[in-house]
Amino acid sequence: MHPYYQALTDGVSALDLDLSEQVLNNLLKYQDALVLWNKAYNLTAIREPKEMLIKHLLDSLSILNHFPKGRMLDVGTGGGMPGMIVALCQPERECVLLDSNGKKIRFLKQFIADMKLTNVKAVQTRVEDQQSINDLGHFDVITSRAFASLLDFVDAAKPYMHEQSVIAAMKGVVPHDELSSLSNWSQQIIALKVPKLDEQRHLIVLSQSS
Repeated sequence: MHPYYQALTDGVSALDLDLSEQVLNNLLKYQDALVLWNKAYNLTAIREPKEMLIKHLLDSLSILNHFPKGRMLDVGTGGGMPGMIVALCQPERECVLLDSNGKKIRFLKQFIADMKLTNVKAVQTRVEDQQSINDLGHFDVITSRAFASLLDFVDAAKPYMHEQSVIAAMKGVVPHDELSSLSNWSQQIIALKVPKLDEQRHLIVLSQSS
């Protein structure tokens, strides 16, 4: 048994998620790959696997019960959070993971190839690149854990949105000042409880008011 299998299953249970044995094992394979590549490529500042389990895997898993459906774009995915974790848990969902960092995209492409994943692709580009906007098209849900500024993320997401698209931003403390500047958007603030993490976490869901 994987040394972190029990900790992952306990966390998944605490999050009230119903994930198959295969999905749980795939999540642990992803973490193992992240730990391995991180030694050479510095994909994430978190190096301790137990901390990685909480701050990357469980943190990303905490959004699943609240996450809008449909084709997903993860902007600034880094090592794949939350996009790869969503893709592993929801193989029926089409997922695109976008980042400008070549090392991080190489890692994701290698993992996708090794795992023979068919519902997810990793793209190295800048979010504002017009050719990428043209090539990738529109998405039903656009997410990110990377943007410090919610307003910057909304601006970056707009070219990838159709009329019914939803922005789902992962944040720590609720950015009330920024939300007040987005009064023309429908807003839903969802408090997340990440097991073993004593920090505020929220999912900010924004849709265009009709």
